[in-house]
Amino acid sequence: MNQDERQMIINLKSYFFDLIQIEDSLLNYEEIIKAMLEIIKKVTCAADAAYFSNNSWHPQLFGLEDKVPSNHHIIMAELSHQKIVYRQPIVGLEEYDLLLLLKTDDKITGWIALKGNDDSFNELSDCVLEKLSEVSLKFLEKYRQLMKTISDKRRYKQLYRVTDKFHSSMNMNDVLGEIIFTLQEVYPSFTYYLLLSHDNHHHGDLPIKDLEYDSENTAAMQAYVTGNCQFEDSLQEKRSILYTPLKGKQGVYGVLQVIAPNTLLFPNREVEFITLLANTAGTAIENAQLYQQSKRLIKDLQLINETSHRLNSNLRLTETMSFITEQIIRSFDAEEVGFILFSEDFKESKILKGSTGFFLQKEAESYINHIKGKVEIEKEALFIGDFNQQDDPFVMQYKSIMAVPMIQSGVLKGIAVVMHSLPYHFSFETFKLLQSLVHHSTLAFTNSMLREELERMVVTDHLTKLHSRSYLDDKIHQSMNEDHEGTFMMVDIDNFKRINDTFGHQVGDDVIVQVANLIKSSIRGTDIGARWGGEELAIYLPGVSLNAGLIIAERLVKRVSECTEPQVTISCGISHWDRGIQESYAALFKRADHALYTAKQSGKNQVVVKENNSQYK
Repeated sequence: MNQDERQMIINLKSYFFDLIQIEDSLLNYEEIIKAMLEIIKKVTCAADAAYFSNNSWHPQLFGLEDKVPSNHHIIMAELSHQKIVYRQPIVGLEEYDLLLLLKTDDKITGWIALKGNDDSFNELSDCVLEKLSEVSLKFLEKYRQLMKTISDKRRYKQLYRVTDKFHSSMNMNDVLGEIIFTLQEVYPSFTYYLLLSHDNHHHGDLPIKDLEYDSENTAAMQAYVTGNCQFEDSLQEKRSILYTPLKGKQGVYGVLQVIAPNTLLFPNREVEFITLLANTAGTAIENAQLYQQSKRLIKDLQLINETSHRLNSNLRLTETMSFITEQIIRSFDAEEVGFILFSEDFKESKILKGSTGFFLQKEAESYINHIKGKVEIEKEALFIGDFNQQDDPFVMQYKSIMAVPMIQSGVLKGIAVVMHSLPYHFSFETFKLLQSLVHHSTLAFTNSMLREELERMVVTDHLTKLHSRSYLDDKIHQSMNEDHEGTFMMVDIDNFKRINDTFGHQVGDDVIVQVANLIKSSIRGTDIGARWGGEELAIYLPGVSLNAGLIIAERLVKRVSECTEPQVTISCGISHWDRGIQESYAALFKRADHALYTAKQSGKNQVVVKENNSQYK
């Protein structure tokens, strides 16, 4: 090269160097190419210049026309790998006067085509033109390296930003949205989807799909199962697809699908960045799920703790069942809640008070019988997502059913049933929580029933099922403090010893029971019938006048005489009190006892009233 040619190359390098210093231009590949062509036109005095990038998948022409030749494959085939400068016209590029190949290691990466005066180009030697090609190629390579460095810096800065964002949020939607936002910024020309392994029905417009286990997309499933990246290249569709798992420390939560257009093989540098992004996203998804799971567990533990605390506060059985029902309806969004107790032989079922009203209806029987049969055989809890009995021609009203056996000391006491009309309404986590809740509650149920049974035993006579004498005493004292009047009567079975001697004590007990049942059927629910001792019984009628009490007593005497087998009669002594006369319980009892003695001594099978020191038959 002569001095002018060397100066031209120096000027070319200087212009290229100045171009690289323009920071804004580094952000736009197309603009930097056009600027490069303007520089080449300037140093070569060419009229026009064009640059062709030889990418078999995505050829690009940068110049005045910016139109890729339709026969670019033929053009490239005609060009020799041993020659750099072409001064003769090339078929398909006849409008250009000079062609300079850009190649490395015998691979043509593109060419620069120039238009101009033949004389001016003739003044340039092949040597300087080859140097121009070499410098231009190095400029493009340096530019790409610089762009790669800047791009990597920006990407990893974004990766740091997105990692910081991931760790600052425990909301699943925020994490997924940040993944998509980052991909849109880094790869605006790519297409991408998040294939997630869990139900996803509330993520708005995000490109999210369910990862279906029976899907024909084997590459996606392979990435999910193995935890390794998978590739799917399509020559026909001119694209390459990357499947990278969203992987946390405890498992894989989905797959990130990235579709790169006009690419035969997915670029390795992109695979590295996308894999880092996917791993970061997988950890964030895992953390978000663990956080949500921990919140659910805390809520569940609070529910169990609150329930256990309330159940241990000596609630009555009905109050206990009502409280549990309310808790389940509120926490599980249930429509019907029922607690069913079984008899020892499993032949009878009892709906506990506190269950929702549906279980007291006839329509509930088909549900109860079906569930009871299953639990009785399997002794396991039932979780039914879509219930429909095959032998029932009617569509079942409630589809989602959870049934948990109530077991105490290894004995099946009953079942707790929770239902909703929509199918698959309850989650499996809800089912496990219900099992835990029922397990913690069963002891409280049993204790409430035992406590109330014990209370009934304390205030109830075992033989007659009438109240005990102590209970009667308490109620009379209470009535004399609260009511305005009351009637008390003592009842004795006449000639009871003869019944025992004639028929035996078993028949004697049966006679006492018969009289007790006649007493219970003759008085109100607010009245009190009690066993006083042996064959003596007592009745207290709070708020009842003497005349009304006398009528009840006489009717009872008549019914006992007519309805007992073997036939017996009773004698009855009555006393009465009212607010206007100062009187004690002891005096009330003493007068009734005296009246009974009088009835027994004066013929039996009658009623005697002892009131105000007067005696009536």
